[in-house]
Amino acid sequence: MMQRSCQAIILAAGQGTRMKSSKPKVLHQVAHLPMVSHVAKAAINAGSQKISLVVGPDMDPVLKAVRSIHKNVQSHQQIERLGTAHAVLAAESDLGQPLDDVIILYGDTPLVESQTIASMRAALSNGADVVVLGFRAEKPDPYGRLLEEEGQLVAIREAKDASEDELKVDFCNAGIMAFSGKIILQLLKRIDNDNAQKEYYLTDAVELANRSGHKVVAMEAEEAEVQGVNSRLELARVEATFQQRARLNAMTEGATLQDPETVYFAHDTKIGRDVVIEQNVVFGPGVEVADEATIRAFSHLEGAKVASHCVIGPYARLRPGADLREAAKVGNFCEVKKAVIDQGAKVNHLSYIGDAHVGAKANIGAGTITCNYDGFNKSKTEIGAGAFIGSNSALVAPVIVEEGAIVGAGSVITKTVEANSLTLTRAKQMALSNWATKFREKNSKG
Repeated sequence: MMQRSCQAIILAAGQGTRMKSSKPKVLHQVAHLPMVSHVAKAAINAGSQKISLVVGPDMDPVLKAVRSIHKNVQSHQQIERLGTAHAVLAAESDLGQPLDDVIILYGDTPLVESQTIASMRAALSNGADVVVLGFRAEKPDPYGRLLEEEGQLVAIREAKDASEDELKVDFCNAGIMAFSGKIILQLLKRIDNDNAQKEYYLTDAVELANRSGHKVVAMEAEEAEVQGVNSRLELARVEATFQQRARLNAMTEGATLQDPETVYFAHDTKIGRDVVIEQNVVFGPGVEVADEATIRAFSHLEGAKVASHCVIGPYARLRPGADLREAAKVGNFCEVKKAVIDQGAKVNHLSYIGDAHVGAKANIGAGTITCNYDGFNKSKTEIGAGAFIGSNSALVAPVIVEEGAIVGAGSVITKTVEANSLTLTRAKQMALSNWATKFREKNSKG
């Protein structure tokens, strides 16, 4: 199978009116990635070298989303909505010299797995001409039934057209199909619209293939994997299924989730072994957490790298560009953005570190902020290894605190702090004896 070529046709022309949205349905996100991009990823991971994308008019953002996954994408417009076979034929120009395997996928079915597509391709490699993906439904009534005889799929019967005996079948059509590239175009062109809806149904290819003596087989997937999305409620259900998968995978691969149902992953979250994730942690896109790190409760991470033995939180926020090196610590109510926190450095309490480099084993006191933005430009703060920044300090970028320096609490630093020096900028403390007593007496007389 690995020597066989493959192309995927992704149908994504539906507007999704039940979503009640100004954007195409397939651009709604699951785990911070558009649904259609999930489908494209699965196709590529299953060996597709080429993607044909069928969209409606004015849907350039859909093409952009798929090309962010794979560059070899050809876009085709389906102007009229005349059924699934009609939609596939919108990509007819890509089928003139089709690849060995042609997979038909749907942009609103984002949970299909690459392993499932690969299994369908394997069936083609083993002699099947058409492969149909099905599932066992708890409530099969709305779905078309897959009718088999002695291992051959002979028909897909829509529920409204099924006999009483056929309605007892619980093996249902998921819509996803795989074709031998040698026969797909001839089958598609034989499909007619002789039905009540006057539409061209891809499912008719099964009976046509049987009449021509082709081998047609059905494969089974879990119902959850082939969930389609037509409403916000269904989108939420698909999101929940994705999260269940991601949590199970993280724990299977050696991470500890103390309360799994409260942890939310993005589509590309990478979690190492012996990582501990406490309750109510949210991962946005682009997060990598190395082995033996700890993410404490109520933390939010996005676009961040966390090295081994780091401790994050509780109530910490890592924004894009946060890069924590081994055994660094970012504690409660701290925010880090576009900054390196070097090995063993600590940002423990109530601090903001942005556009900065914090050297190894430096200590950032509570309430410290890097003043990185002047209303027009972002500037960088450099804090040397072993430096100590006292609580409630403001470092006005661009500024450098050199290695081993100490900044006294409450200081506003605007110039370079020399290595191993003590720098203070706060006003000299003074006391007025009995001032408080006189103040209270004066105000209590009224």
